[in-house]
Amino acid sequence: MTLFGFHASHEQIHPGTLLRAVQRAEAAGFDAAMCSDHFAPWNTDQGHSGFAWSWLGAALATTSLRFGVVNAPGQRYHPAIIAQAIGTLGAMFPGRFWAALGSGENMNEHITGEPWPRKELRDARLEESIDVIRRLLAGETVTHDGLVTVDRARLWTLPDPVPALIAPAVTVATARRMAAWSDGLVTINQPLDTLREMVAAYRDAGGRGPVVLQVHLSWDPDPAEAERVAFQQWRTNLFSPPLPWDLDTPEAFEQAAAHVRPQDVHQGVKISADLSQHVDWLTELAEVGFDEVYLHHVGTEQDAFIDTFGEHVLPQLRDAVGDRRSPVNEVSAP
Repeated sequence: MTLFGFHASHEQIHPGTLLRAVQRAEAAGFDAAMCSDHFAPWNTDQGHSGFAWSWLGAALATTSLRFGVVNAPGQRYHPAIIAQAIGTLGAMFPGRFWAALGSGENMNEHITGEPWPRKELRDARLEESIDVIRRLLAGETVTHDGLVTVDRARLWTLPDPVPALIAPAVTVATARRMAAWSDGLVTINQPLDTLREMVAAYRDAGGRGPVVLQVHLSWDPDPAEAERVAFQQWRTNLFSPPLPWDLDTPEAFEQAAAHVRPQDVHQGVKISADLSQHVDWLTELAEVGFDEVYLHHVGTEQDAFIDTFGEHVLPQLRDAVGDRRSPVNEVSAP
């Protein structure tokens, strides 16, 4: 069956509150969870950005859910440190952790004081980082000189099995290119035709493993409140690349969103007070061929969403959606 998970948004929610939310999500019937890994929020109204790796240890230890994280090795994080973090969580919680590795955003990476490279250099740096991480997780001693530098690194605690390393993509071209190395694909809700093309491009290029979708949604019994929350929290998250890659502060995102109207947010967020509408939307998205679908309510108050969707939406989704492929951690890394 398609797995339906909970997305934990560190940019929007205090990490202690978010830990309680993911525990509540497990009790409500969500199958798994994933989280972001940012240094800064997308706008000042969101107001948080806890350290994902500390939180993941606590979340894995206090639930039985599988977890994923979207991470950018290469600038803010040295790939050897990310390999050690992945390896440690994989060793402590076998089969319950995966990492999606991307080229990052300037908003998070500029803190090192290093220049923000051109996209083709960021992509090349990511590929080098992934090679380093895979070799370290395989137990090799790694020395590497290139866009990243590694000197005689070795992981002394190794995971078994090795956690899946999957590719985050928001464009068809990226999905096709990432198929060469990834154990799966994760993307966000976009027009259905775009998602179908992305999944097909990944598979046609030899992409293996599950395909995963994160869906931004806003629900409240009051439709006006559902739209208000979505606009306040997510108006800065509607831009197409390269803008979100290159803006450098939450304030810059707010300036870019100065002319965004509440009705515009419907382009990127599934907004409705009608639970049956959310069921229809999520069923349609899952039937594109996604093996795992993670629900991200873009509000900062999660309890009512978790309880309501756990009781009324998840059962209908499970009735509506048929068998899919194996979940992320059932695909072994090479």
